[in-house]
Amino acid sequence: MGETRENRIKRLLYQSWYRGCKETDRIVGWFAKKHIHELSDAQIDEFEEIMAEDDKDIFNWLTGKITVPAKYDDNSVMKMLLDFDVAKANLEARN
Repeated sequence: MGETRENRIKRLLYQSWYRGCKETDRIVGWFAKKHIHELSDAQIDEFEEIMAEDDKDIFNWLTGKITVPAKYDDNSVMKMLLDFDVAKANLEARN
């Protein structure tokens, strides 16, 4: 039997905050906290695919230091991550 949606969300939330690179943790962690419960099952699959990538690659893609690979062109979650405003999310969480 596969992992339940609830357990996948819990695991991905944890993985989002504890990736190893603090900068990536903050971006992906705040994104997950704000959006993961809104994602469809297909989008959770997409998010999991991103989480399987190396921290440095994720950070460099999200900060525009390197181009996101073409395999993510149709990944709606990658598009959401690229548009995500981590500073705004952090500020909203404090209020």
